[in-house]
Amino acid sequence: MLKFIARRLGLMVLTAFVLTFVVFYLTNLPPNLEKLARSEGSVRMTDEAVAQWIIDNGHGGSVLGRYGQWLGVMPGWQNVDEKGVARGRCFAAGTDPALAPSRCGVLQGDWGYSTFFRGPVLSNLGEKLAATGWLMLWVMIVMVPSALLIGVVAGMREGSRTDRVLSTFSIATTATPEYVSGVILVALLASPVTGLSPLLASWGWIDGKILFQGAASAGNITFWNFTLPVLTIALYGIGYIARMTRASMTEVMTAQYIRTARLKGVGFNQVVMRHALRNALIAPFTVIMLQFPWLLNGVVIVETLFNYKGFGWTLVQAAGNNDINLLLGCSVVAVFVVLVTQLISDIGYVFLNPRIRLS
Repeated sequence: MLKFIARRLGLMVLTAFVLTFVVFYLTNLPPNLEKLARSEGSVRMTDEAVAQWIIDNGHGGSVLGRYGQWLGVMPGWQNVDEKGVARGRCFAAGTDPALAPSRCGVLQGDWGYSTFFRGPVLSNLGEKLAATGWLMLWVMIVMVPSALLIGVVAGMREGSRTDRVLSTFSIATTATPEYVSGVILVALLASPVTGLSPLLASWGWIDGKILFQGAASAGNITFWNFTLPVLTIALYGIGYIARMTRASMTEVMTAQYIRTARLKGVGFNQVVMRHALRNALIAPFTVIMLQFPWLLNGVVIVETLFNYKGFGWTLVQAAGNNDINLLLGCSVVAVFVVLVTQLISDIGYVFLNPRIRLS
């Protein structure tokens, strides 16, 4: 087990370096740097002024060298501008470079300066990740139990009317992307002119004009403004996990040991709870762990749709405003989440399935 974890950690580190370098290279292409220079300087800057701004702000030189500085494994850039003011990655303009550390990158906890938020990337990302964490927590609380229940019930009665109804629901939710289901939920439950809200308001069942709110705030989470974002993300995952659970449950229910237990007179419910359920949940466990990376993709759409200022909303703002350091910070978070959840999935799969051995 320890050797397996050590090998996986080594592979994770190598993968992280490769993926972050690819993102660093793409975000530091010359057109992006020129756009950043004009947005931070002036849109009327000449080409020569743009080239000088890029050099003065540490974006010149080789890509590998700048990547090493961003990581913190190479000394940060330093130069003196035309006014004689010392500038560098590791110290503010006008301060003494001798008092600053030589290396300041991701490994040292310095993720750079966000040109959009006008502050450190790490502190802004931490705040937005906390908001997204609450959203993902409630999504998992709603999604996982609901999906497992639907999948198990459908798999227990393969071919029955219940199975067909639940399978149709699962396929429909899986086939509907978040931006479609989100708009549908807003139209049905958060619009004063369409859906259920006008009807409920005319009957006097709700105080305002709408049942649920179409926007959510991280600092003021309530049932009425948080329900629609949670349901929008959870619906797709419910269908996908339920289908995997149903397929696994169907396979287990036709196994020889299940038939033997039934022939010995063991009750159906006891067979399901004692023998079938544990084996049927092995495959869905891996699928559930894969939902965490998928949630990072889902929150980009949902947080933008509901104006919920979390990680996904931040990623959209960083891309739209060419905030290179913030984009790189988001990439680090995404890579970390994907690799860690994969490791947990592999280890958990071994504990759930004794037939699998680590080598």
